[in-house]
Amino acid sequence: MFVKSIMIPFHKVFHVKTEDTVRQALEVLEEQGIDGIPVVNSKQEYQGMVTRFEVYKKYYKSDLSREDFLDQTKVIEVSTRKDRFIDGEEVFENTLLELKDFPIIAVIDDENKMLGIVSRYDVMNEFQSAFGMQQKGIRIAFTSVETEGRISRLAEIIKQHHESVISLVTFDDTDKVQRRIVLKIEKRDNIDRFIQRLEKAGFRILDIKADE
Repeated sequence: MFVKSIMIPFHKVFHVKTEDTVRQALEVLEEQGIDGIPVVNSKQEYQGMVTRFEVYKKYYKSDLSREDFLDQTKVIEVSTRKDRFIDGEEVFENTLLELKDFPIIAVIDDENKMLGIVSRYDVMNEFQSAFGMQQKGIRIAFTSVETEGRISRLAEIIKQHHESVISLVTFDDTDKVQRRIVLKIEKRDNIDRFIQRLEKAGFRILDIKADE
């Protein structure tokens, strides 16, 4: 999945213009209850982010009174993260690293025009969906030897037992020989037979948990 599929488009994004004052930016941050807001110029080109922290830091370093600082300082003077952005063709998993220390990140095109933002909240929602956390079922964690055709073998067993898959996620194990797999399926009466079939096919069951 690409970033553009979970991106909030620009016309829905709260933002400020480079010529806006710090007071205007703080009013938007306060009214919307958000931590950061993107800055764009008249051509909708990305110019960085404004945060309360950066505003306060710049104010305490200035020689202006509070009112003069708020009304005379332009947002472009306190904007940061001007070089922190992604493009719409980036895979959404990679946004986790970018969002580790900031709640939102701008999405731009090849000409630096801002297309929208991706938030940490939206990325986490996508991961919850990938793990099937938004739908009740039975979660089965197991390992498989890293061999060709293991997923095809698993798919055939699922098909034979008419299981309805909610999610399927795989991980590399620490020794790189085993592949960890987390499968979530809908609750059915044949779960014991399904588990037995997995074990017979060489999958080692680690954990089975049903949602309450």
